[in-house]
Amino acid sequence: MYGVLLIIATIIIIALSVSLYQKSTNAICTSRRRLEGKTVIVTGGTAGMGLHVATDLAHRGARVIIACPFEDEGTNARKQIIQRTENENVVFKLLDLASLKSVRQFAADILKTEDRLDILLNNAGLGAPRDFLTTDGMNFIMQVNYYGTFLLTLLLLPLLKKTGKPGESSRIITTTSVTHTIGSVDIDNLNRTNYWSIIRIYANSKICLVLFANELTKRLKGSHVVINNVDPGAVGTRIFYTLNIVYGLILTPACFYFFKTPWQGAQTALHVALDKKAGEVSGAYFKNCEIKRAVKRAYCERTAKALWEESVRLVKLTEDEIDQCFKSL
Repeated sequence: MYGVLLIIATIIIIALSVSLYQKSTNAICTSRRRLEGKTVIVTGGTAGMGLHVATDLAHRGARVIIACPFEDEGTNARKQIIQRTENENVVFKLLDLASLKSVRQFAADILKTEDRLDILLNNAGLGAPRDFLTTDGMNFIMQVNYYGTFLLTLLLLPLLKKTGKPGESSRIITTTSVTHTIGSVDIDNLNRTNYWSIIRIYANSKICLVLFANELTKRLKGSHVVINNVDPGAVGTRIFYTLNIVYGLILTPACFYFFKTPWQGAQTALHVALDKKAGEVSGAYFKNCEIKRAVKRAYCERTAKALWEESVRLVKLTEDEIDQCFKSL
């Protein structure tokens, strides 16, 4: 019991410090850009930051496709967005990033039904109270936060390439986290269970997203597609409940008070989605609506390439699919 109280006290002290820092650096997206005729996908766009991003983009006139694995949550979020924005062009589609089959079905549906994709916002992510393998044989947190996003992005790349044009690149935006700074790039052990702590698995998934963006930037050179990372800062969301229900009940109210709100956390993602200059750079790490530097090891080209190759193997992408992704680049 004493150990639990000590952990909680430590986190609250950290939260107070973070709160002071957050209030001094909380940037807001000021773009007035309209998005009529544009199509946007927001994974995890049914709750938290993702819902705020999706609502903002719908308010600007975009066709917004929100995706999550829960039918009721998705249906309710769609109704809420339409009610708030009066934009009827909002679609909910099922997507379970913990299932390679679901990712492939979602991507195939998008490629069949959509004629353009201007912005892919990979916002979905989670923690989990325990460590286990999915039916695909992958670490659950790693598959949802990284491997599923990796596969989805590459499967949708042909449509993103088709949409991008000189002066107006299509955009891939991936939500990472300050926790990437403690993430491991021990690629041989990233997918193991009962090896890392839950927090470390989450951090590992976030540094993998940064490495992925850097590697994909190299491979997309010469195209009209850019990919950038977004660090929203410390945001008070429901993620503590997914890590531990007891900690969640105690810590979530405190974090909602001390940390950024989901609306505040969404601002950097909106900036990267809308700002003209943000659409002219690729492989950048944005925080508080500015380009910052990720942790040094996130820029190791050898590690990024090795992670790419291992990811391709795990998500079972074929050579033909990879060729299709980068055809005509």
